This record gives sequence, C-alpha cells and structure tokens, in this order.
Amino acid sequence: MENSQKSVAQTCLNGAEDGTMTFPEIVGTLMQAGFESYAVDFRRSLAVYYLADGQSVEFPTHKAGSPVAADFNRDAIMSAIREAQQLIPGYTYKGFCAKVAAAGCAGYIVSFSGRRALYLGRTAETHVEHFPD
Repeated sequence: MENSQKSVAQTCLNGAEDGTMTFPEIVGTLMQAGFESYAVDFRRSLAVYYLADGQSVEFPTHKAGSPVAADFNRDAIMSAIREAQQLIPGYTYKGFCAKVAAAGCAGYIVSFSGRRALYLGRTAETHVEHFPD
C-alpha cells in the first residue's frame, strides 16, 4: 500500500470524527484512492481500510463512549442511520457511534462495490443498509 493511500484513509477517518467530511465524501475519496471497503470495530476502537488485493491499514478511533450493549436493537440502529443520512441538525459521527453502540452494534463493514454497510451485533445479529440512490 502506498503512503498516499494510507494518508487518504487517515484523512477520511479524521474527517468523519471531526465532522469535516460527510459519508458520501468519504466513500468517494476512498474509492478514488483505490480502497474497496473499510470496517469499524467499536469494541477495539479500530478502523481498518482494505484494498482489493488484500492489503490493509488500520488506525485507532475514538472510544464509542460506553461498552457495546448486549442486545441488538435494530430499530434504534436504523434510526441512527436515518439521522446520519439526513444530516439532522446536531448530527456528529461520534454521536452516531455512541448511539449505535448503545443499541448493541459492535461494529460495521462498508462495501463500496456492494453499495452497502453491514452492522454487526455482539451475538452476530446483523442489519444490512444499502446505500441510498
């Protein structure tokens, strides 16, 4: 993996966490740099960015704020996703992470080619969210 790609991934993570980049901007930037997907693990406070050839780079993320809840509350996760998609007033990525972790989301995987995100619970429950058109 080239250093420029690592830099792009770090810039996108920083942009999410400090609110300077939206999800569509992050996806476009990562795709343009050759990334295929990324994953965020709330229990480890870690983000991993993947190239199609299997190379990856990982970075520490902010702490979600509280331990991941034991029960997977799909409705609460979907509500947080809608808030993010609509960029409701006061929306922040850190707030989103806190909400979904409190709703039992242990992490998520974003697939650019699959145009979806997979949200995972501690008991392997899932919610698939397709990218909006």
